[in-house]
Amino acid sequence: MNRQGAVGALLDIYEQAINDLKDVIKPISDNALTKIIDEKTTNEDCKSIQTILSHVVRSGYIYAINIQNLKGQTINRPEKVFHSTIEGYLNDLTHVFEYTENVLREIKDNELEQYDNSLKMMTSWGQLYDIEQLMEHAIVHVLRHKRQIVLINKLLSN
Repeated sequence: MNRQGAVGALLDIYEQAINDLKDVIKPISDNALTKIIDEKTTNEDCKSIQTILSHVVRSGYIYAINIQNLKGQTINRPEKVFHSTIEGYLNDLTHVFEYTENVLREIKDNELEQYDNSLKMMTSWGQLYDIEQLMEHAIVHVLRHKRQIVLINKLLSN
């Protein structure tokens, strides 16, 4: 927790959320990674720890890419990648944070919060967000899926 300003605070909290998720998944066996947890769910992102983590990683990149696109770039969304090892996801989570950190290096604190809708971005789920709102969503997204994985681990160990 050593970055300066509002952008720095968002990055510090995002990094902590990702590190906490990494701590939760480190002890998970590669066999448990692909075990189907919920066969009845219609949400393909919640069938296994593997699908959850692939969703978290892809979403992390999409949040950063949305910010880049808001600033005038045209970057396509990545495809979802599935790993057969926890190590693959640990590496991906590190890379998604580094990518986000590089994107936010170009953002000034006064650009985070916008009241003019023309300066906001439309998310794929249909909400209009400024950069601060999107980063807050990104943080909570990681935390919610970390909680989900903790609960799954409890079920698997019983």
